[in-house]
Formats: sequence, C-alpha cells, structure tokens
Amino acid sequence: MAISYDKIPNNVDLNSNRKLQKALEAWQPSFLDWWQDMGPEGFQQDDIYLRTAVSVEANGWANFGYVKMPDYRWGIFLTPPEKDRKIGFGDNAEMDVWNQVPGEFRKELRRIIVTQCDTEPASVEQQRLLGKCAPSLYDMRNLFQVNVEEGRHLWAMVHILHEFFGRDGREEAEEMLFRRSGNPDSPRILDAFNKPIEDWLAFFCFTMFTDRDGKYQLGALAESGFDPLARATKFMLTEEAHHLFVGETGVGRVIKRTTEILNEDPHGDVKKHGGIPLDIIQKYINEWYSASLDLFGGEDSSNAANYFGAGLKGRFQEMNPKRFTEHSALEGCYELDWVEEGQMGSHEIPMRRAMNLVLRDAYREDCLKSLARWNKVMEKAGRDERFYLPSQRFNRGIGVYAKQSFDPHGELMDDKTYWSKHVDWLPTHEDLDYVKSLMVSVNEPGKFAGWIAPPAKGLNGQPVDFEYVKFHG
Repeated sequence: MAISYDKIPNNVDLNSNRKLQKALEAWQPSFLDWWQDMGPEGFQQDDIYLRTAVSVEANGWANFGYVKMPDYRWGIFLTPPEKDRKIGFGDNAEMDVWNQVPGEFRKELRRIIVTQCDTEPASVEQQRLLGKCAPSLYDMRNLFQVNVEEGRHLWAMVHILHEFFGRDGREEAEEMLFRRSGNPDSPRILDAFNKPIEDWLAFFCFTMFTDRDGKYQLGALAESGFDPLARATKFMLTEEAHHLFVGETGVGRVIKRTTEILNEDPHGDVKKHGGIPLDIIQKYINEWYSASLDLFGGEDSSNAANYFGAGLKGRFQEMNPKRFTEHSALEGCYELDWVEEGQMGSHEIPMRRAMNLVLRDAYREDCLKSLARWNKVMEKAGRDERFYLPSQRFNRGIGVYAKQSFDPHGELMDDKTYWSKHVDWLPTHEDLDYVKSLMVSVNEPGKFAGWIAPPAKGLNGQPVDFEYVKFHG
C-alpha cells in the first residue's frame, strides 16, 4: 500500500496502470474547473489550516498545515486489502470477495456507486457561499475541511467508476461535474442534495443529520462483497466522523448561546439579543432530520433486498456479532404501521425488503444520542425545554408516509388541520429570513458571532483563537 505523490496522490498504484492514470489525469482539469466554479466562493487563494490524508495509517491520514484549497492533495486512498476476505452476508456468503465487477451485478453496482458519488460534489455546491458569512475563523475552517474532504470522496468514487466500469464509468464521472445542486434542468440525484443551505444553522443540521446518513450508507457499503468499494468507503468513514462532529457541536453551540441569552434575560426576547430562539432550532431539526430520512429510500424495497442478497450492500456493522449473528435475513419480518384506505394498519415487510428500515433504525438510534447531549446543555442551563426527533412519519417525501398529514409525534390528522399547524413545526419564510439576518462574517481570530458560543477547545491542539484562515485577498 505504498503512496505515490505524482499528479494524483494515491495508494492504488496508478503508475502500473497507465491507461487508468491517463484517464484520471484527463478528468482532473475538469474537476479543478468545477472546484473553482462551484467550490467555496471567494476563498480560493487563502491559506486554510486543513488536515490532509497522506496515507491510510493512523499517523498518516490527518496531517495538518496551511493549504490553498485548489492545491489540496485530493487523493485516492483505500484501506489495505484483508487477506482471504469472504463475502459476509446474503446468498453469496462465504464466497471470496470480488476484485472485479461481477457481470451479473454490474448494473446494480454502478447504480449504488453513482448515487453515493453524486452526493459528494452536491454538498460542496450547496455550501459554496457560506464562507462569506462564517461566524468565526474556527467555523470557516471547519466548513472548508468538510468541503475538501467531500471533494476527495468524489475522487475515491470516480476512481472506481474509471477503473472498473469502462466507458460507462468515464461517462458517469463526467456527469458528476455536469449536474448541479438545485438546477431545474440537471439537478443532483437525491432531493436532500438539491435543498438550499443559506445559513449556518442549516449547515450544522446538514452535517449533523444528512452527513450522518452518509455515515450509515458508507458503513453499509463498507461491508460490500465488491472489495474495492468496501476498502474505499472504509477509509471515507475516517474523514466523515469530523463532519458529524462539526454538525453536532455546531448545533450544540447555538443551543448553548441561546440558553445564555435566556438566563441573562429570562423574560426577554431572544431575537432582541441576536440569538436563535429554541423553537426555531427545533423547526430546523424537524426539517433536516425528515429530509435525511428520505435518503434511506422506501421502507419496503426490492432493490434493498436484491443488494443484500447479492452481497453488494450489507447492514451497518454487519459482521459485528453484537449487532447481527445471522447474515442471510431470509426469516422474520419487520412490522410497520401505515395508512391503508384512510386507516392506520399493521403490515409485515419481509426482512430483506426492510433493509432500508434496518439501516434507518441504526441511524435514528445514533441521532438520539446527539439529542441527549443537546438536552444535557439545556439541563445544565437550568432549562425545562427539551429537543426531540420527529416521528419517521412526519414531513416525508419518499416511502409509505410520503405526502401524508402526520404531526411530529406521528399522529395522523386531516389535511386542513395539518396545514394550519405546520408553521409551528417547520421553518417559515420569516424564520429563515431572521436566521439569515444574523449571518454576518466574523474574521478576527478568537471572535464569534453573537448567536453561537465558542467551542470548548480548538482543533489539533491549537487554541480557540488560532488563526485558522489566513486571508490574501
């Protein structure tokens, strides 16, 4: 697993595959053009204190230093191959893993990879203007770290498309740089990645909830019987953890600042003091959590069953005996209530067809841990209010609950009542405009906008007032 630092940093031995190397080097200028056009606007010539992966070892994947983002060493890194690794689940369990695309699953694998790959540039596009209203240099640096790593994840997936899918893969790689988040004519594949992100509370909720979906999708793909995909996604997960940290702690710091304002003026108006009211924070949670649930797909899914049966996509931590001891999923059902003929009724979904639900349940369990930490902030501040995750039935666009009138607690109501109350549950135009009005850039080291508390500590042993961004404009 030696590292080559030629034009494309990699540990996949590009030098021995000249055809692949030339194909990726031909794609690279288009990527850099896309980055200049759709990456963080206005900061391409500034020095950012970033971590860069230079190897897959523990002491190599997080090297910190000042880098101009266009010069970031986007690379292709796979975890080392596991000797004698076998497929761990489905109908092909105990067979040797595939190091080439099995012909009978080519279409399915390409669909999985393209869908995952498309999310990486999409999030960069969604967040490209946020640097201009960053609440601190610390937060600006975190945004840019997320952005460059999404760019590297794009490289990881594009490498697989180029190496294993021939002409089709090259065409898919080109399409990655053609689609645009929110573009009506060529949008990104998944709806959540076409949503605008125009303020930092939305960014924190995106990295908390939507990037957390990425953790679980990548974790399921890390179990794949197609070994190059498993090895690529395992390494991507090491970087994804920071994105979740940015989201959870970011929302937590907004909550902390709001509680400080409330405790300073218990009967005052949080908005009067430039804070974000607790009810607006809950509305953002409701919106981004429900949008992220849609990313798991339908509750009863033949595609999910086929992916599992083939050994292409497992459950999160499939081979962890504390989570799963049986890996065929041929027996048992998942019981779920949904509306049929106007009434709630219980239904049984065969376990393989319920794989999206199984993955979604693990995701929700993880989200609840973050909610518990946010509520600890409320408790320490002496507040009685508590944040919650809305029901899986609420505000859904995909699946058995799509376009149905459920409140955040999962209760079915008539459409008229729902639409009269939904302004209490989801951000209104007024809420969004207010939050955007707070988005004023703070560029002095150690200073923070008035709507967010400082972090408990800086990054990589640096102080909070470290100069995380050096401007050259």
